Amino acid sequence: MSSPVFPGVALVTGAAAGIGRAIACAFAREGCERIVIADRTESSLKAVHSQIEATFPIVKVLSCVVDLSSPEDVQRLLDSAIALFGRVDYAVNAAGILGASKRSHEMSVEEFDQVLQVDFRGCWLCSREELKHMVNQEPLPSHDGRPGNRGAIVNIASQLGIVARPTSPAYCASKAAVIQMTKSDAIDYSEDNIRINCVCPGLIGTAMVLDNLDYFRPAIGISPMKRYGTVDEVADCVLFLCSSKATFMQGAALVVDGGYTIN
Repeated sequence: MSSPVFPGVALVTGAAAGIGRAIACAFAREGCERIVIADRTESSLKAVHSQIEATFPIVKVLSCVVDLSSPEDVQRLLDSAIALFGRVDYAVNAAGILGASKRSHEMSVEEFDQVLQVDFRGCWLCSREELKHMVNQEPLPSHDGRPGNRGAIVNIASQLGIVARPTSPAYCASKAAVIQMTKSDAIDYSEDNIRINCVCPGLIGTAMVLDNLDYFRPAIGISPMKRYGTVDEVADCVLFLCSSKATFMQGAALVVDGGYTIN
């Protein structure tokens, strides 16, 4: 009997819906048997928890309701994961919000701060806490005999961290910051045998896009593939970066946008 591709512990933030939910379910589907899911919406988080347990009875799930902009909440999340499972091997920081669609002079300080608090500061808080534990744990042997890592972190950025769109100054800035943070951390933690990469999705078929399809249709038309992506297509790329198939990938910003940024 072959060893599982993901023998360690996965942690996914923003797991109550959309891309985060798809990533959590993908880990279970690909054989990860210990998964931590976190989000701020308790009812939706419970639904994901129940879905994974019902579909994959062998998987143990820990769900935590947290405010990812709170350092205390993020610390509690990681402490709970370590207390139950002993380590965290694959950490995916997927929580994010789009925020108000306004030009800079129309945006309030509170609206700007809200996006930065969640999309950038929250991502950094999670990554920082994950790294605190990863640097002190033993490397996890891989399923295929390749050298194992102490941990793998994937931050969810955006194509809008690479190119810009109108009326999104806070969102574009926060996602560009996530990309640069990822690259800086990748340099710093290579000597600790921790891999840190990010994924930059384009327009994906989440509720936000599907409920406002007329608004997003012009952007979809710009993409060479002329369609929006699926959450599973993003999840596949995230799991690749967490797997031993990506052991030489470090500090990458993997773009998953149907070609939008090359057009």
